[in-house]
Amino acid sequence: MTKKRGIVHELVTNRILFLMLLPTVLFFLINNYSPMLGIYYAFVQFDFNSSMFQSPFVGLKNFEFLWKSGKLVSLTLNTLGYNLAFIGLGNILSIAVAILLNEIRGKWFKKATQSILFLPYFVSFVILSVIVFNMFNYEQGVLNSILKSLGMEPVDMYSKPVAWIFLITIFYLWKNFGYSMVIYLAAITGISDEYYEAAKIDGASAYQRARHITLPMLKTTFVILLLFSLGSIMKGQFDLFYQMIGNNGLLYNTTDILDTYVYRSLRVTFDFGMATAAGVYQSIFGFMLIVVVNSIIRKLNPDYALF
Repeated sequence: MTKKRGIVHELVTNRILFLMLLPTVLFFLINNYSPMLGIYYAFVQFDFNSSMFQSPFVGLKNFEFLWKSGKLVSLTLNTLGYNLAFIGLGNILSIAVAILLNEIRGKWFKKATQSILFLPYFVSFVILSVIVFNMFNYEQGVLNSILKSLGMEPVDMYSKPVAWIFLITIFYLWKNFGYSMVIYLAAITGISDEYYEAAKIDGASAYQRARHITLPMLKTTFVILLLFSLGSIMKGQFDLFYQMIGNNGLLYNTTDILDTYVYRSLRVTFDFGMATAAGVYQSIFGFMLIVVVNSIIRKLNPDYALF
C-alpha cells in the first residue's frame, strides 16, 4: 500500500517549482487578497480622523441607501442587461471576425485588418464621448447635418432613452471586441493544420471547416472567457456610461447602472461605507453567479469548469 506523502514532502521535492511560484503568490496576496480587508468599511461609519477599526460599527446600515432608494432592482437589471449584451454579442462578433480573418490568405492584408480592428481598444472613453457628441449633437452633429441637407427634421438623440440602449452597446462593441478577437485568433492559430487539410481532402467547404473544426476547438477558450466575464458582470463600465451620458437625467431610466448611481449619490458626501457596501453587493452577486454557472458547466463537461 502506497503511503500518502504530505505537503512538507511536496515542498522539499519540488522546492524549485515552488520558488518560481512564490513571486506570483506574493503578487496576489499583496494586490488581491490584502485589499479585501477593506470590506470592513461596508459595516462601519468611517471617520477620516480615525482608523478603519476605530470607526463605529453600524452593521448593515450602509446598505440601506441601495434598497431604500427604490432603484436597486432597476439598477441591477440595467447593469446585468448591458453586461450580458456586451458579453454575448462581443463574443459572437469576436469569434466570427476571428474566423473570417483566419481564412484570409494575404499576409499583409490580414495583419493590417487585424491592427485596424484592434486599434479602437486604445481609444479612451473621453475621446469616445467626443466622437459620440459630434455625431449626435442636435445643432451641428453629423447625423442632424445629414438630415438637414436632405430636407428632414433634426433628431434630438439626447432625449430618446431607448435609442441609447443600442448606441451604448454598439459603441462598446466597436471599442472592445478587437481585444477578444485577438485572443480567439490566437486560439485558432494554435489549431493543428492537419484537421483542416484532412477536411479539405474530404471536400469540406470553408463554412463546414469553421463549423465542425474551428468552433468546437474554440469552446474551451469561450467558456474560460465567459466565466471570467461573469465574475465582474455587476461591475458596469463606469467610464463608458458616465462619459457618454454624463448628467443627462432624461436618459437615466435606460442607461443608469449601479456604478453611475453610486457615484452621483455619494460624490458630495464621499461616504466610504456606502460606496464599499455597493461594491460588496456587486462582488457577492458576481461571485454567486460565477459559482452557479461553473457548477452547471461542471455537470455538462467537467473539463471546461474553472474549479
